[in-house]
Amino acid sequence: MLLQLFTTFFKIGLFCFGGGFAMIPLIEREVIERWQWINRKDFLDMLVLAQSTPGPVAVNTAVFVGYKTAGVVGAIAATLGTVLPSFIVILVVAMFFAEVRDNRYVDAAFRAMRPAVVALIIAPLVGLVRGSKWYMMAISAAVALLVWYCGLSPVYLIAAGVVVGLAIALYSYRKGVQQ
Repeated sequence: MLLQLFTTFFKIGLFCFGGGFAMIPLIEREVIERWQWINRKDFLDMLVLAQSTPGPVAVNTAVFVGYKTAGVVGAIAATLGTVLPSFIVILVVAMFFAEVRDNRYVDAAFRAMRPAVVALIIAPLVGLVRGSKWYMMAISAAVALLVWYCGLSPVYLIAAGVVVGLAIALYSYRKGVQQ
């Protein structure tokens, strides 16, 4: 299981350009559909948690998936599998960057990858929207507009979401206790 976790996340880390959000569709396909380590609901919960904790979302997701499937050692294996490819690539690029930074073919390759990276970032959003209630999509759109157009800090909106979520949970709990 540990080797399977490591190699799965190594493959995801190796073939995914564009950062953590670009890795989410691949992680989802591997851990839910291919290996069936976790179900979709748990994955979405982990994804929300991974986005709300400090650090890269793909690494945080790897930690949670690894921990859920094989405990602390699984979390370590999945995390190493996720970060090792990037570390190796960055090390190699750093060694040769001065020689290729002005190369027109390298520049063209990076420009050609941009649309794919954008698509890989949008894909998890579509996955998250699937099965969501209409009001959750409306709240998400309102929060995005507040960040983009009003310049509100996402930190304040996340904190407000935590407060509202806790208030709803407390209200539901008290209502259930009184009945």
